[in-house]
Amino acid sequence: MTKGYWIARVDVRDAEAYKDYVAANGAAFAKFGGRFLVRGGAHEAVMGPARSRNVVIEFPSYADALACWNSDLYQAAKAKQRGGVEAEILVIEGYDGPQPSVSEPAPEAAAASE
Repeated sequence: MTKGYWIARVDVRDAEAYKDYVAANGAAFAKFGGRFLVRGGAHEAVMGPARSRNVVIEFPSYADALACWNSDLYQAAKAKQRGGVEAEILVIEGYDGPQPSVSEPAPEAAAASE
């Protein structure tokens, strides 16, 4: 079974409301097996616009990630934000397939034109 993830990009507009949300959201994450992989931290937007805060939460499965989002427990925590954030949040299924491997390097551009 592949894992599920929340990927959130957030700009906090009301710090007090956000603190209330953070204080309340842990119960929902714990109930559904959520584990922070990224919670703020240094970042650099290398393509596209940035938000001030980035979060990645891993769940045992995609179903668990969705169930957490849809739970009364999380929705009650989310309500404590009181509109104090702008955010994009994805609930996404992980990938458990083949990964890139090392292969021969591509030919040099000069050699390709000979």
